[in-house]
Amino acid sequence: MPGLGDATQGRILFGGDYNPEQWPEETWHEDVRLMKDAGVNSVTLGVFSWAKLEPRPGAREFGWLDRLMDLMHDNDIGVVLATPTSSPPPWMGRLHPETLPVAEDGRTEWWGGRQHFSHSSATYRRYAAALTEDLAARYGGHPALTMWHINNEYCTYDWGDESAAAFRRWLQNRYGTLDAVNKAWGTAFWSQGYGDWYEILPPRLAHYMRNPTQVLDFKRFTSDALLECYLAERDIVRRHTPHIPVTTNFMPMWVGQDAWRWAEEEDIVSVDIYSDPDDPLGAQQGALVQDMTRSQARGPWMLMEQATGSVNWRAVNRAKPRGLNRLWSLQAVARGADAVCYFQWRQSRQGAEKFHSGMVSHAGEHGRTFQEVKRLGAELAAISEEVTGSHTRNDIAVLHDWHAWWGGAQEGRLSSAAEYPQIVGAWHRALWEASLPTDFAHPEHDLSAYRLVVVPQLYLLTDAAIDNLLAYVRGGGTLVCGFLTGVADEDDRVRPGGMDTRLRGLFGLRTLHEWWPLAPGESVEVDGFQGHLWSEELEADAADEVTPYKGGELDGFPAVLRKGRAWYLSTLPEPDALRDLLTRIGADAGIRPVLDALPAEVEAVRRGELLFVLNHGTEPVTVQVPGDHRDLLTGNTVSDEVSLGRYGVAVLKP
Repeated sequence: MPGLGDATQGRILFGGDYNPEQWPEETWHEDVRLMKDAGVNSVTLGVFSWAKLEPRPGAREFGWLDRLMDLMHDNDIGVVLATPTSSPPPWMGRLHPETLPVAEDGRTEWWGGRQHFSHSSATYRRYAAALTEDLAARYGGHPALTMWHINNEYCTYDWGDESAAAFRRWLQNRYGTLDAVNKAWGTAFWSQGYGDWYEILPPRLAHYMRNPTQVLDFKRFTSDALLECYLAERDIVRRHTPHIPVTTNFMPMWVGQDAWRWAEEEDIVSVDIYSDPDDPLGAQQGALVQDMTRSQARGPWMLMEQATGSVNWRAVNRAKPRGLNRLWSLQAVARGADAVCYFQWRQSRQGAEKFHSGMVSHAGEHGRTFQEVKRLGAELAAISEEVTGSHTRNDIAVLHDWHAWWGGAQEGRLSSAAEYPQIVGAWHRALWEASLPTDFAHPEHDLSAYRLVVVPQLYLLTDAAIDNLLAYVRGGGTLVCGFLTGVADEDDRVRPGGMDTRLRGLFGLRTLHEWWPLAPGESVEVDGFQGHLWSEELEADAADEVTPYKGGELDGFPAVLRKGRAWYLSTLPEPDALRDLLTRIGADAGIRPVLDALPAEVEAVRRGELLFVLNHGTEPVTVQVPGDHRDLLTGNTVSDEVSLGRYGVAVLKP
């Protein structure tokens, strides 16, 4: 299958969503002039153009898109052509209300926004396939076409009747019989036993808490139903253009898609990243998404969307300070991106996103935003040949699984404060601050190449995943697990003892007596640090190392246990303590930081033979980089140290 290299052809893709239908046609040539001035070599067309392409059922208005495709080709700008199926035109909802999604309380979600489609609607799928077929037939041979972009940010849920029927079919395929469903869902509780398939509905609004395994399966079904929509359109364009790569854009840590499974069906893995410039941890959150996307891609990936400045959907939407857009873009390249793109090219003057920034802002070509875009475009062009296609495998894997997230996020849990994304972020932050680069992996992946495997939390683990962890440690790997891991099986059935017996033996843990969640702001004292969010009443058995709680109800009970190369943490250590602990464990496993003694707020990342050094602070810093290097951004040679200004970046080649 084709990949990102087929689209990049040795250059970093630079550009973004281009929505020229919002503007008079005379603006298009001005856009091309500015694109060439900025070094733009790729635009995405058609993402939200369904009503423009099919203004009436079955009608086709391709003339404007023909002219745009030709215009892009004439100016050596590649086109990522989107299927516009994320936002059906108003006529579809009016003529076919069954295509509209239904919320869990039974209310219909009407047109007037976007993503207003039922993934299970046969009518929606038929119209989407027909338009995709015609797009592929018309533009599959166009020389401007470099990539297909299917739909956009798949994120819809639907609790309607057509989805209910599809959910039942999904359950029949998964379980085979009603008896198996009743067993998996534990329907003996609360008189929920099902005697007919038609009694099963999506987990709609209920008087009290809903069956957690029913909710879990509905989330699995939703991810699969959306994937069916993607695959249907992907297969159409592949049939016409088997040589053109296909993608769809993930959202960062989006709860609704099992992105491990989705990534296997993409030629290019792409993601949208909108870290908050007002968040002190914005750079770390970006690094987490970048590490996860690179791991899903198993190599270079595409940054499909980001913002040059502010967005418009937070309570307060800060602009990016001078230099921050460049810094975060180059951070993505350091962590494997071979494409740096934006939503969108020209900032809209009307509509819901007119305050969302663009590469050309309301200030125009002389505004600060466009001038920064021009600089970045030139720098990306300068480093493209040295960067594209390279990939670095790291020594540390952080395990993540959407099914574990879904299972743990149930209504009847012990603590709503212990949010899964927060916990994963805390563990990744500790490794990021220690300059210990990480990959992400699924708990059933082959882990043998990693020196250290970190499990922030995996509430739900299959038997295969548990056996995989045990085999990894037996093979000489070092494992560190956080609290509430291995509690339930794939049906959200609590394992005997509150944690799988095999895992308890692995960690030197005889008994898990009680879970002790902590209130927001509450902490527990551990010998040497404070713990947050969670604590547990444990009894050790043959552990080689035990760090106890100090004071309170858990005084003297183990907080941290180690048996051989397997560690278990029953609380979330404060950030410095978690960083120091993982640094020590990593060192014992033979893992060294990318650079020693990094100044605060400086990140160092290796990509192939290149060393990226990024200053996330506003004060100048000097960083020790032993040896002689050439900075690809400046052309200068640096010896043993490099100086970086506010939000400064160096890309160093030995």
